[in-house]
Amino acid sequence: MSFIEIVFYVFSGVMILGALGVIISRNPVHSALSLVLTFFATSGIWLLLEAEFLAITLVLVYVGAVMVLFLFVVMMLDINVTKMREGFMRFLPVGVLIALLLAVQMVLVVGPENFGFEVEQYASPERHAADYNNTEELGKVLYTEYVYPFEIASVILLVAIVAAIALTMRRRPETKYQTPGKQIMVKKEDRLRIVKMDAEKK
Repeated sequence: MSFIEIVFYVFSGVMILGALGVIISRNPVHSALSLVLTFFATSGIWLLLEAEFLAITLVLVYVGAVMVLFLFVVMMLDINVTKMREGFMRFLPVGVLIALLLAVQMVLVVGPENFGFEVEQYASPERHAADYNNTEELGKVLYTEYVYPFEIASVILLVAIVAAIALTMRRRPETKYQTPGKQIMVKKEDRLRIVKMDAEKK
């Protein structure tokens, strides 16, 4: 077993553990942090496949921006975790069935026989010349063959951003709000009242 294969299995194990932590952890914040660990392990695997642009994009965009948004939303929503756990066992059989169906679909779609080459070639990708630019090749494929799926994904992300803002901007009855415009326009007659009282004698 070569050194690259050992690093691949290490990153794969960390990625699987992080993914399990996302679904097993009872604290939503811990789940989000486990997802960050999964992203880092995935970026390491992409580095082994010589996809440096995808690896650094995953770290900068998802870990640096999207996960911060996730943590912000999770902390601002005040999710009642106890109420969410009440129906866990009731929907467990349906969840297991869906997980098995997804696993079967992934094996059928991502299987080596559907790509026209053997499994051994996964561990040793084709080596390119020193002047090869994977960012340029990715841009050519992304904006020609996959331009419509790319635009659809952009719209979906935009809807997700708007939904996150709408969820965090809801008004809560127990929270006190202030309007800066009204505070600036206030006059002393509105805040100060002079009361005349007779002097008290002892």
